[in-house]
Amino acid sequence: MFLTNPTSKTLKKLLSHSQKPIFSFLCHPQNPPYSHTQKSHYVDVYMKWKKDPYYDSIDHIHKSIQLKPIISLKNCIAQDPNGCIPISQVSKRGLEFDVLMKVARFLRQYPAIFEEFTGPQYNLPWFRLTPEAVEIDREEKRVFENCKEDLKDRLKRFILMSKGKVLPLKIIQGMQWYLGLPEDFLRCLEVNLDGSFKFVEMEDGLKGLAVECEEKVLSVIQRNAMKKGVYFGEPMEAIEFPFFPRKDARLRRKIDDWLKEFQKLPYVSPYEDFLHLDPGSDIAEKRVVGFLHELLSLFVEHSAERKKLLCLKKYFGLPQKVHKAFERHPHMFYLSLRNKTCTAILKEAYNDKLAIERHPLLRVRNKYINLMKQSGVILKNKRLSNRFLDRGSAKLDLDLDVVDEERGEITDLDVSPV
Repeated sequence: MFLTNPTSKTLKKLLSHSQKPIFSFLCHPQNPPYSHTQKSHYVDVYMKWKKDPYYDSIDHIHKSIQLKPIISLKNCIAQDPNGCIPISQVSKRGLEFDVLMKVARFLRQYPAIFEEFTGPQYNLPWFRLTPEAVEIDREEKRVFENCKEDLKDRLKRFILMSKGKVLPLKIIQGMQWYLGLPEDFLRCLEVNLDGSFKFVEMEDGLKGLAVECEEKVLSVIQRNAMKKGVYFGEPMEAIEFPFFPRKDARLRRKIDDWLKEFQKLPYVSPYEDFLHLDPGSDIAEKRVVGFLHELLSLFVEHSAERKKLLCLKKYFGLPQKVHKAFERHPHMFYLSLRNKTCTAILKEAYNDKLAIERHPLLRVRNKYINLMKQSGVILKNKRLSNRFLDRGSAKLDLDLDVVDEERGEITDLDVSPV
């Protein structure tokens, strides 16, 4: 009698055709709690990009492109037993040092770092480090020696965020500058690493470096939230991201509402498994944003060229359009367009200096940048001096011409008939 009722027939039909029965959750109690929170409330966040002079004026970020080849050439000279090299030793290695001009010309652009002199044979130009550069090089070596454990920990965290806790050596080499690792770090891995690291063979014949770590690793966001007493380490616990909006930022109501709901979502640490997340959900996006925050926290300048970060997608499980995360969350990241490239900058590192530990190598790089600035002053004074000498020579030549003309006139007068 019950099944013949029209209403019951409709209900039976709905239940039979439904792929997800209404009461299916009673039959699958093993489903984790996050399966019911992975909703997608996508809002097309678009804010007109606006230049910020504060982030665009941070020297150690925007001079990093020029500083990297300078450090490489400095190391080449410093490692020589004589402390000096002929130009022939590096003249054909421009691509290796990321130098896009003649190496000799590049070295001459920084006289406060590289000192040129005539070699013992064939009058070839040789280069050595200036006393100021030698002193900074010694300090840099001391930093590497004193911070071995810190550098090792940064590399370990970088690998632990990847899929399978393993990365190809070529990826690590590409991020070496950002992580602050010395240039010869990968050549002496057996000496620089401990037993938690091991070499593995990866697909496509790549050699990789894996990390074994059973203890729970907390991200910077988790540690800071614990200090503030707003996070207790519970699974799927919500943590709000630190926002630093522009003073003149005005968000549309729907975007503002979406951000408030986004902050309430559970926080998934970049060191935790993420394969259970729906790639299209808001919680998956929060995991991606948290990953980018942690990654930039590990870097020396807390910034990186965006195109370099896009190369990490395959090994860190990032979505195809991961670059959109920077645009959708301008309260956390700033995109600088200086140096004809796009650089992603973590705002928190420059607005709350107590939140993220200052990298020990940053002070050394700033000292090299000061020498770069001094080089510009030296070259400018040299050009002005040469211009002054050229003008003086021209004036002297003009005076001599006048004297010659006067002498010619006197001679003419003397030989003329009375």
